[in-house]
Amino acid sequence: MRKTLIAATVAAVAATASVQAMARDTISIVGSSTVFPFATTVAETFGRTTDFPTPKIESTGSGGGLKLFCEGVGVGTPDITNASRRIKASEYENCQSSGVKDIVEVKIGYDGIAIANSKEGEQFDLSLKEIFMALAKKVPNPEGGEELIDNPYKTWYDVRAGLPKTKIEVLGPPPTSGTRDAFAELAMEGGCKTFDFIKAIKGEDKDRYKAICHGIREDGRYIEAGENDNLIVQKLVANPDAFGIFGFSFLDQNRDKIQAAMVGGVSPTFETIGDGSYPVSRSLYFYVKKAHVGTIPGMEEYIAEFTSDNAWGPDGYLIDKGLIPLPEDMRESIAKSAENLEPMSKP
Repeated sequence: MRKTLIAATVAAVAATASVQAMARDTISIVGSSTVFPFATTVAETFGRTTDFPTPKIESTGSGGGLKLFCEGVGVGTPDITNASRRIKASEYENCQSSGVKDIVEVKIGYDGIAIANSKEGEQFDLSLKEIFMALAKKVPNPEGGEELIDNPYKTWYDVRAGLPKTKIEVLGPPPTSGTRDAFAELAMEGGCKTFDFIKAIKGEDKDRYKAICHGIREDGRYIEAGENDNLIVQKLVANPDAFGIFGFSFLDQNRDKIQAAMVGGVSPTFETIGDGSYPVSRSLYFYVKKAHVGTIPGMEEYIAEFTSDNAWGPDGYLIDKGLIPLPEDMRESIAKSAENLEPMSKP
């Protein structure tokens, strides 16, 4: 009798959740500020060319979006979250424990992280090592040895003679941003491991290694500028000595105002990001809550629009927005997997 009552209660709760979900007829999307302009363009096209309402999209940052996405299943939670990095194993586990069991992963293309300043300023060419030295919280003692000290570098000239004697001032994303995560992994860690004694720490203490290589200084030289990349661009125009960190698409859309620093002698372009020769390149994603498909109207159709050649193909409208397309065979494979709503495995 007790088992029967429990089963009936579970069924009633499930039915209630389904009814609640049906009360919302607009797709809810959250997540990455980098993916936001691409998703917004798809949403506007989708709303204009179908009978479904234009999806509601909020720019919350990759980490913030995944946190909201993983809170559970039902009308009060997002259907899709955008991410400028892959979902972490810990985030996947949070989803699972909250009842978000089947997650469809859709890799949409590539992006580069630009380090840019006003066109009124001097164009830089920085190595990954120099980026780390300029922005890390702890750096090797410049006097030698294997001691780590609080970052003493105040100007770019301090980092490398030959660079301007302007103070280091970099506007960048907060910890909730996928751009911040990717920048830390690709640029900061890339420069950090050029120091052999730090690289050796990874085999002994991974947590300490990550704290050293991903730790960004907090003395005012790096300024968290929120998730609004357009605001960073405005501040760079107002201050030619400052630099900003954001996705390539924002650089591409504002080339009349700002310029990118080269990294290791390579400028971020469609070609260098696509072939991986630009060192600070990454993949972009969105994640779908399969439990909402068939309940929230238009989700399958939205996925189909995003993964159509008309959108993400080499001549698609997202390319005009700065998306670097995936190779054709990869696009075909991912589009098929997305169409079949195949759940991802643990990352």
